[in-house]
Amino acid sequence: MPGREVLPSTLRRSPEKAQRTWEKTHDSAIETYGEGERAHRTAFAAVKNEFEKVGDHWESKGRKGPSDRQAAGGGPQRRAKTAAGVDANAPKDHLMEVAKKLDVPGRSRMTKPELVKAIQKANDKATREARGGR
Repeated sequence: MPGREVLPSTLRRSPEKAQRTWEKTHDSAIETYGEGERAHRTAFAAVKNEFEKVGDHWESKGRKGPSDRQAAGGGPQRRAKTAAGVDANAPKDHLMEVAKKLDVPGRSRMTKPELVKAIQKANDKATREARGGR
């Protein structure tokens, strides 16, 4: 199934470049691995290389590179938890800006790992709300 037809809702609310990245990678991954979860994971990995999830959509990181330890090590055999689109490799100042944008309470007292988790939680909430509370 072409990437445009199965484009996740968070990417539909994102910049065109993020959408194109997901679609092209997804379609290529289907040719390589077949339809399914692996094609989706591969497409999201490509998106996470240039974008980070902020609320219910993806925004440019302004740099290319892995967004967390899982993305840096990667590989289909290694299934560690990811930061779910949060750029966990970003400096703490950047994470504070994202947390402020998402109105994360208590952010000024949080450590970097706490900020990553709080942003993940805020992103999940924003995505649920954008999808109609599902």
